[in-house]
Amino acid sequence: MTWPWFARAGALNRAATRPDHPDPRLRGRRYAIPPTEVWTGAVAVAEGGMEGWAVTASNADDGRLTAEATTRIFRFVDDVEVRVSREDSRRTRVDLTSASRVGRSDLGANPRRIHRYLRRLDRWLETAGWDISPPPDAPAANV
Repeated sequence: MTWPWFARAGALNRAATRPDHPDPRLRGRRYAIPPTEVWTGAVAVAEGGMEGWAVTASNADDGRLTAEATTRIFRFVDDVEVRVSREDSRRTRVDLTSASRVGRSDLGANPRRIHRYLRRLDRWLETAGWDISPPPDAPAANV
């Protein structure tokens, strides 16, 4: 029997993106956009586009941003890390990790948080005038 994604996701209290993740929502993003522009969007979304998020540190030099995400009902605090890196001369990669501080199961909250953040980053970049379609020769990760 194959369990639906939300049942599998609820079995953990941590989620992270990776290019080969079986869940397409958790494959991160590849953009044919300069890293400085993606970084600007990543910070803007974390600081103002995510309800309950408080950015605790951001470093443009190494492309890392950390935040605390407070859940709406029980006020649990989860840790989020956003990583923006130059993949090659034409591509920028964005990856995230979201981890609950307490409990054995997140009931799918961490994967949903990652997916929501990436969708909002896509929207922010589009609004800023960038084409977010996958770079040439890149597998479609923008789901």
